[in-house]
Amino acid sequence: MSESDSIATPPHESDARQANVSVLDEEDRLRPRFVREVLDAVGDGDDEMARALVAGLHPADIADLIELAPTDERADLIQALAGIVDADVYAELNEHVREDMIDEMEPQQVADLAAQLDTDDAVAMLEDLEADEQLAVLRAMEPDDRAAVEEALTYPEESAGRLMQRDLIAVPEHWTVGQVIDYLRSGDELATDFWEVFVVSPVHHPVGTCKLSTILRSARDVAVSEIMLSKQTLIPVNLDQEEVALKFQKYALISAAVVDHSGRLVGMITVDDIVHIIQEEAGEDALLLSGAGDGDINEPILDTYKERVRWLAANLMTALVASAVIRFFEHSIERLAILAVLMPIVAGVGGNAGTQTLAVTVRAIATNQLTGSNRWRAVGREIRVALMNGLTIAVLIGVGVTLFLGSPQLGAVIAAAMLTNIVIAGFAGVMVPLALERAGADPAVASSVFVTMVTDSMGFLVFLGLATVAGLVP
Repeated sequence: MSESDSIATPPHESDARQANVSVLDEEDRLRPRFVREVLDAVGDGDDEMARALVAGLHPADIADLIELAPTDERADLIQALAGIVDADVYAELNEHVREDMIDEMEPQQVADLAAQLDTDDAVAMLEDLEADEQLAVLRAMEPDDRAAVEEALTYPEESAGRLMQRDLIAVPEHWTVGQVIDYLRSGDELATDFWEVFVVSPVHHPVGTCKLSTILRSARDVAVSEIMLSKQTLIPVNLDQEEVALKFQKYALISAAVVDHSGRLVGMITVDDIVHIIQEEAGEDALLLSGAGDGDINEPILDTYKERVRWLAANLMTALVASAVIRFFEHSIERLAILAVLMPIVAGVGGNAGTQTLAVTVRAIATNQLTGSNRWRAVGREIRVALMNGLTIAVLIGVGVTLFLGSPQLGAVIAAAMLTNIVIAGFAGVMVPLALERAGADPAVASSVFVTMVTDSMGFLVFLGLATVAGLVP
């Protein structure tokens, strides 16, 4: 028998894998035709066909299928896929869709789902419920599961305490490798997914870690204390999840121990959870810069409206500042109409320059690249970049206006205004988020509104002011 024959995939596994590939496009998204086939089967009452179509999918793909279904068809779809839509699928659902589904379930059903999940996933499922609904679900849970979830809910939102798993492997430092291996094989109550074993002192303080590969390659009579790594990254239980993600990135961690205020080991965080956090935080900052709120297409319309309208109202107020500048020079604009054509160029390019600097600064703050120790160096760098950009764009616009309008004086004025506004934009783009951070506000939330106000108002003021002073207005 050839080697390829000896490791051939069983027919049913091969068919399932082929079916899975056929329903996904090249970017691993469910094909619209497949989604329609499943929904049509559910609509026709053919639940068996719907389950057959979905049977080979990963829980994350099933979650995508539920999210892609129209809101009024989701409940029927989940009912048709009974036995397939399990706790793993609910853990992968978008939070807004998951909330809608849980609202339709009895507390005991939610409790049964939560019991099948890791603690962090169970907490994510329950934390957004109304207080009375949350209490009803907790009462329906088993005492051990309930205690773990209740403890997690006492920690701040988006903290390591909410993110951590309670199921971990911890052993005394005086054990041998043989004792550890026997312990790992001793029963089904232990954690099933882990990459390292935590070594603890008699008071349950973490003193080191052992990789599974190290344990398996060591002799049974070797003491754990001899092969463990004493240096480890400990995560305080109240640390913000964004800071946790930065530690995982910086130190290339796969898992890390979480400790309480007394230094006791209370949980662990694994890299699979951090991947979600990094994605969420990156998307959150980008959306906050635009004032778009959560930016989730599954978010209730009223919630989206409330998030967006307040920033549009704030933007309206700042736009009035720029309008006031224009009104101050209305007589100049009336006498030389070309000013009305050119002044939006100065403000628009300045706004883009400010946005570029703002995006870089907010990201640097979020990733701890920009701190108190290098703050002024970063400000100086951005001003130098703004000067170089400003000179380049000023020359281009100045020459262009001179050639097309035949007015070297107007070309010089708009070139000077462009240079000035781009430098101001660069300064505002770095200073506004730094000032907000120093004031204790999130730099990503309101920075863009203030930077836009500065670049618009200063762009109009500098250009129209220079044009007036230069005597271009008859």
